[in-house]
Amino acid sequence: MSGAASAARARLLPHGPLDLVRQLAIWFGFLFAYRYTRGVADRDPFKAFQNGLRVADLEHRVTGLWELSLQSLVASSNVLREATSLTYWHSQFTVLGLVLLWVYLWRNEHFVQLRNTILLANLIGLVGFVLMPTAPPRMFPELGFVDTLANFGINHNSAIVRADANPYAAMPSLHAADSLIIGVALFFIVRSKWAKALWLLWPLWVWFSVMATGNHFWLDIVAGILVATVAGAVVNHKHVRRLVTRAPPAPA
Repeated sequence: MSGAASAARARLLPHGPLDLVRQLAIWFGFLFAYRYTRGVADRDPFKAFQNGLRVADLEHRVTGLWELSLQSLVASSNVLREATSLTYWHSQFTVLGLVLLWVYLWRNEHFVQLRNTILLANLIGLVGFVLMPTAPPRMFPELGFVDTLANFGINHNSAIVRADANPYAAMPSLHAADSLIIGVALFFIVRSKWAKALWLLWPLWVWFSVMATGNHFWLDIVAGILVATVAGAVVNHKHVRRLVTRAPPAPA
C-alpha cells in the first residue's frame, strides 16, 4: 500500500513535495515583494496622475482616445460588462496561478522557463511602477472614462481584492504582459488545435478587457507587450539563438 501511495505521489508531484513547497515559496515571495514595491509606487499620487495625463495626451495626439469606444460597447451589454470585469479581476492571479499549477503538475518540463519568464516580466514591471507610477484611465472621468468595475466590485464582494490592487500601476500593463506570456506558452504546450487557438486568443481578450474596463490605455498594453517580449527573449535566449542561426541567409 505504501509503495502504491508513493508511486501515486510521484506521478502527481514530478519532483516531490519539497520542490512544490519551494516553488510556492518563490511565488509567494514574489507577491510579498510586489506588495512592498507597490507601497513605494503609491507614495506619489500627484506624479502618477501627471504621468497618466501625459499618456492620455500622447494617445490623443496619435490616435485619439478610442478606448472610450470600447467602454461604450461594454456599457451597452450586461454580458460584456460582467465578462470583462471578471477577466480583469481573475486573469492576473487566478488564471495565472492555475496555469502555473497545471504546467507544474502535467507539463513540468516547461515549468521553469514559464515561471522565470513571468517572474522576470513582473520584475521589469515593478521597476516601471517605481520609476513611472501612472494612474489608469478610470481615474480621469473628465476625459470621459468610466470606472466600470465600481459597481462590479460592490456586487461581487471584491472590495478586499480592489483595496489590494495597485492604483498607479498602469504603465506597463502586467495584465498585457502576463496574458501574452501565458497565451504563447500554452499555444506550444497544449496539444489540441482548438486549445491552441483559444490560448492565442487569450491575450487579445485580456487586452480588450483591461481597456474596456478603464484600467489601461493602449500605450500601457504596448509597454506590456514589450516587457513580455524582453522577458521571453532573455529567459529563452538559447531557443532564440537557435532560431536565428537556423534562419536562411538573406539574399544578396
